[in-house]
Order: sequence, then C-alpha cells, then structure tokens
Amino acid sequence: MSSLSLAVRDSSTMLRRNLLHARRYPSLTLNLLLTPVVLLLLFVYVFGDVMSAGIGGAGADRSAYVAYLVPGILLMTIGGTTVGTAVSVSNDMTEGIVARFRTMAIHRGSVLTGHVVGSVLQAVLSVVLVGAVGVAIGFRSTDATVLEWFAAFGLLTLFALALTWIAVGMGMVSPSAEAASNNALPLIFLPLVSSVFVPLDAMPGWFRPIAEYQPFTPAIETLRGLLLGTGIGHNGWLAVAWCLGLTVLGHRWSKRVFDRDPR
Repeated sequence: MSSLSLAVRDSSTMLRRNLLHARRYPSLTLNLLLTPVVLLLLFVYVFGDVMSAGIGGAGADRSAYVAYLVPGILLMTIGGTTVGTAVSVSNDMTEGIVARFRTMAIHRGSVLTGHVVGSVLQAVLSVVLVGAVGVAIGFRSTDATVLEWFAAFGLLTLFALALTWIAVGMGMVSPSAEAASNNALPLIFLPLVSSVFVPLDAMPGWFRPIAEYQPFTPAIETLRGLLLGTGIGHNGWLAVAWCLGLTVLGHRWSKRVFDRDPR
C-alpha cells in the first residue's frame, strides 16, 4: 500500500474506534451538551426581556435577543465539547494504549487524526442539536443567503478543528483525566467573557479589551453576521486568522508531544 492509502486506512480505523468510545460512554458528551442548552434557555426565558431592553435601549423584545444569543451559544457549544476531547486523549496517553500503538505497524499520525476527526464530528453534531433547540424557541435566519449558510457552516467546522487540536495538546500533556478536564476549562470560560451575551459597547471600558482580543469574539460576530444577514466587517478575517493560528499551534504541539517517548 502507498503511504497515503496506509494513512487513510489507519486513520479511518482510529476514527471508528473513537466514535465507538463516544457511543458507549455518552455521559460526558451529554453533560457538556447540557450546559449550552441550559444557558440558552436561562438567558432567553429568565433574562431575555431584561437583556433585550438593556441592549436595545427601547422596549423588551425577546425575539431580537434570541437572534443575538444563539450564534454565540453555538460557538460556546464547540468550546464545551473540547473537554471531552482532552479527557479522551489523556486516557489514551496514560492507560498504555498509545504505547501499544507505537509497537504496531500503523501510520503514526493516524492516532491523532482519529481523535481530531472524531471530535470535530461530535462538535458539529452538538452544534446541530443546540441549533435545533434555538430554532424551537424562536431563532430564525431568514435574511441569510445560501452562500452565507455555507460560510457559517465552514466557520463552525474550522473553529471546531482549531479548538480540537488545542484540546488534543492539553490532553497529551495532562497526567490524568481530571487534570485534562481542568486544563481544558479555559475553552469553556473564554466565551463567558466574550460578546455571547452582550455587545462589546455595553461592557465597561476596562473590561472591553479582555472580551475583544480573544478568539471567540470575532468568531461570534462573524457567525452572527452570516446567520442574520448583517455585516461582519473585519471580524471575518480575524476569525479565520485565529482558527488557522490555533490549528497550526495545536497540531505542532500535539505532534511534538506524541513523538516523545511514551510515559
């Protein structure tokens, strides 16, 4: 077999392995998926009128706040799924299965590829499920064109790929599953200090740079513009740059750790 055929075959095998693990042990995925759904329902039905009135400066309009909130919650969902990725990778590194894989005649990169592709698929599925909840409570994207829908899906996938590679690196350097879960927590907390819930101009001046200069905010603003058919300005280029930068960083970090001697 050619090197490419071997890589594809072994990566497919590792992908099936990771998807089987996710199917047999769904509790972690479900728990992580529950968080964005609860936040979505909480901010719409408990805080929705107050938040929409505060942002708009006029009367309360819950439907307008739903349209504002859902794109940010979708990207928060991706951040949450990376915890499961870090834990899964850490388990493989600490329980000896990676050491066994090293002794087998398989493509070395297939282990990481299987984790990454499987995690991205799970992240996209989670986004679809949370998006369905958003539609059920009133989110509509009537002003977006077909091209903008494809661009939004591409952004979500690219963002999931970037965060997944970072999570893989976190999992590989963690001495235990608990440590991996803790190391990945910033990927859950960062969206909370972004423009998910309120726009940047509604934040205090000292806090605004924290929310503005991080990967989630430009991605959220870009996705919001694509789904609602509004302008995205410079956020589109910033979001793509963050995604590409994090992907390269995570890939190089993960590969370097994986190529070391096993623990």
